[in-house]
Amino acid sequence: MKPSLNTYEILIEAPFGAVGVRAQGELVTEIALLPAALARSAESLNAHHVSTSQIQAYLKSPRAQFKIKHEVVGTPYQRLVWQAISEIPCGETRTYAELAQQIGSGPRAVANACGANPFPLVVPCHRVVAKNGLGGFMQGFEGGLEIKKWLLAHESK
Repeated sequence: MKPSLNTYEILIEAPFGAVGVRAQGELVTEIALLPAALARSAESLNAHHVSTSQIQAYLKSPRAQFKIKHEVVGTPYQRLVWQAISEIPCGETRTYAELAQQIGSGPRAVANACGANPFPLVVPCHRVVAKNGLGGFMQGFEGGLEIKKWLLAHESK
């Protein structure tokens, strides 16, 4: 599904565009990274939600910690990949192949699980790269690689 501004309860301005959040009360059900072309007309909504200050803190300082209450829905395999991704320290990367070897899988399956991640930033799939370059991001959604570049540069500070 392609992101659309009117599908998020919370929109937070970001240097790369915006962060869209779906929530049910304090429980976050999805986070989406929206490229500048889509977010140009975004206005912050529900700025008092518990996730807003944590996302804004990360956008200012990549070492900020997330304590967002979120419901992880995925297959057991996806959850295994997401757990391994969550263990990659800020400012570091792993290749799809390294992550695959770590969990006893294949790089393509790891890449597919990355693409299904409903909580980028919290589960930092942007830290997973190809052997010879950035690899993919946001399932090829237009503007996704620019967001990945920004996130990696932000975390290398």
